[in-house]
Amino acid sequence: MGHHAEDRAPAKADPTTVTLPVEGMTCASCSARLERVLNTVPGIVSANVNLATERAEVAFEPDAASVADIAAAIGRTGFSVPPQTVDLAVGGMTCAACSARVEKALAGVPGVVSAAVNLATERASVAVAPGAAGVADLIAAVQKTGYTAQAVDDPEARFAADEADAAWQARRELMTVAGAFALTVPFFLQMALMALGRGDLMMASWVQFLLATPVQFVGGWRFYVPAWRALRAGAGNMDLLVVMGTTAAWGLSVAVMIVPSLGGGGGHLYFEASASVITLVLLGRYLEGRAKRATTAAIRALMHLRPDTARVLRDGREVEVPASMVASGDVVVVRPGERIPVDGTVLEGASQTDESLLTGESLPVAKGPGDAVTGGSVNGEGLLRVRATTVGAESMLGRIVRMIQDAQASKAPVQHLVDRVSAVFVPAVVVIAAGAYLRGLAIGWEQPEAIIVAVTVLVVACPCALGLATPTAIMAGTGAAAGAGILIKDAEALERAHGVTDVVFDKTGTLTEGRPAVTDVAATDEDADRLVRLAASAQQGSEHPLAGSVLRYAEGRGIPLTPVADFIGRPGLGVTATVDGTAVAIGNRRLMAELEVETGSLDAWAKDLEAQGRTVMWVADRGPAPRLLGALAVGDRVKDSAAHAIGRLHGLGLRVAMLTGDNRRSAAAVAGTLGIDTLVAEVLPGDKAAEVDRLRGAGRTVAMVGDGVNDAPALAAADVGLAMGTGTDVAMHTAGITLMRGDPALVADAVAVSRATHRKIAQNLFWAFIYNVIMIPLAVFGAITPVMAGAAMALSSVSVVTNSLLLRRWRPGA
Repeated sequence: MGHHAEDRAPAKADPTTVTLPVEGMTCASCSARLERVLNTVPGIVSANVNLATERAEVAFEPDAASVADIAAAIGRTGFSVPPQTVDLAVGGMTCAACSARVEKALAGVPGVVSAAVNLATERASVAVAPGAAGVADLIAAVQKTGYTAQAVDDPEARFAADEADAAWQARRELMTVAGAFALTVPFFLQMALMALGRGDLMMASWVQFLLATPVQFVGGWRFYVPAWRALRAGAGNMDLLVVMGTTAAWGLSVAVMIVPSLGGGGGHLYFEASASVITLVLLGRYLEGRAKRATTAAIRALMHLRPDTARVLRDGREVEVPASMVASGDVVVVRPGERIPVDGTVLEGASQTDESLLTGESLPVAKGPGDAVTGGSVNGEGLLRVRATTVGAESMLGRIVRMIQDAQASKAPVQHLVDRVSAVFVPAVVVIAAGAYLRGLAIGWEQPEAIIVAVTVLVVACPCALGLATPTAIMAGTGAAAGAGILIKDAEALERAHGVTDVVFDKTGTLTEGRPAVTDVAATDEDADRLVRLAASAQQGSEHPLAGSVLRYAEGRGIPLTPVADFIGRPGLGVTATVDGTAVAIGNRRLMAELEVETGSLDAWAKDLEAQGRTVMWVADRGPAPRLLGALAVGDRVKDSAAHAIGRLHGLGLRVAMLTGDNRRSAAAVAGTLGIDTLVAEVLPGDKAAEVDRLRGAGRTVAMVGDGVNDAPALAAADVGLAMGTGTDVAMHTAGITLMRGDPALVADAVAVSRATHRKIAQNLFWAFIYNVIMIPLAVFGAITPVMAGAAMALSSVSVVTNSLLLRRWRPGA
């Protein structure tokens, strides 16, 4: 490469180094291949790929290559660079047209993969290719559209700051509304007197001017600022409609005041129209803001769960420190009745904890040494010493809050259609208003009358209701679900769940307790203890629940374990290992058949137990002459609520299937007890996803419920994945919905809250569309006044948000 260095112009910039995360590498050949490919890309000076950290450190010449080029090269090699998510708080948005414009501006920034702006939460979530665009670039793009933006760092701290800011804003808005209302009351009285035929009691024109002008330009200032921003950006929003309409009415009134003949000889003023519309829209915005803040009540309740301080043991003494300062490994003292400040494991003490606000479980949960406790739960009557495990944003409470915030910030698929409608709504209304004005003149109306009709059209149109219809329902729905112990990852999962036709359950740990126990032992040589010792020793390296049951059984009988060698897990079949020089195989009938082990001597015994719902584990010596050593029968108790849960799903009109790796006879016994519609037994972990795909291929909408690592592919393959919160992190990461406790009845609740939310979205969109479809023509034909238009427009937004808030009354089991 020496001659290239000589050719290079001395003015070129020094190489830039960037470190990118890489997904998809599984072995050293992957990292070597990627490194080789990156080093051949023009402009890259050097590339170093680390498999352990899954990162690529690349030095490149900025004039000849870019981060996007590097990411593209990684993509061509079969790997991917995950985008980084940047959260922004956006200020100044007032309607759907505003959020659509901000979203478009962010999406146009080079390196932005996707951008989602939520009007209700005033948040922008932007996925950016690493190194492609900085936070400053994103903020600048928002500011160019006329809005404010700032980065959101710590979600909890930011939420607390937002709450304080929102409270101050609400007080300021209330004062503005009260002032505008006080100045507008005389106009309301005047309109009432005119309706009673007392036109002689009208206020003097100068009095009307003095009352209406502060309302128009002080109270209405909050409409002028965003309207001006929209105009500068070459776009329109609801504020622009209000400003155009009310300013026209106020301006016409001033003109008639100065030159009475402009009013067609009658000298009629329209100050009451401009002042009333501004006041009513201000009132509507205030009520709407209050209702929107109520949709975050679930997050607020969770935020208040964590205590501000914690008692930490330091050198044998209790020291009170801020809860945020507790580090992993610290020992925390929790007194009776106090909230537990961190996630951890009980070291000393016995008590009960109330976890109702986190899991929805109303009964206290017993806790003793070795048990896990969750930050935010309330300690009962005992003193506990807890070793902190996860703290801050990674704690259970932190993750729950983040998941709810992410769900509330995400967009439901239907919202994309609404956004497209909103983008053309404001220009269309301006055209309709101009048409109404020209029509009025064409049919012989006086100039003021034609202007007032155009004003009415501008004021009555409400894109705001359209923009709020979906996000407010999503926010209220996810909040209500969280209160019941159902965490919804995103709006898409919530929307899809309402259309589910089939629910597929994994058996172990989902419908059963997931803590199987050995119930029967049969040894071919009558030495049951030796059989248990071989079986338990061989399974020391396994994490399967059935292996755990054998280990617990051996421990309970005081049978000592011996070292294991050559351990190999055989997914869907069992395990093989060497114990005391004996080559042992433990597993199901398929493993025995593969090893050509004859099981006939215990077949009748096994079939009898399998018919009772037991799972039989066969134990064999797989030496040169394979032979059966015996078998162990394991039973896993069906959860008390399982039958009721299946009944509720049937009541919702859903078909229920059960997938399990167990033998058909024992699975059929469980399925028969619970009333399962379809049973698929003896299925390998890798085939669960294929079974889900088969159902989907038949035109069904499938929800998969699981709790283990082996359920993750099926959870991802389903239309909606539901993970039991008692299961693994992998399952919860893959699923769209997490059930915070291992109660299968929550599955029916998840479907029910999804259906309730979908109904609210449909109602909101229907009324928002119908409102505009009815009111705009009425305004065009002069059937309503500007005052009536302002009241109707304010009412439409408030009614949509209020309707969404009714979801907070949803209760599980309903």
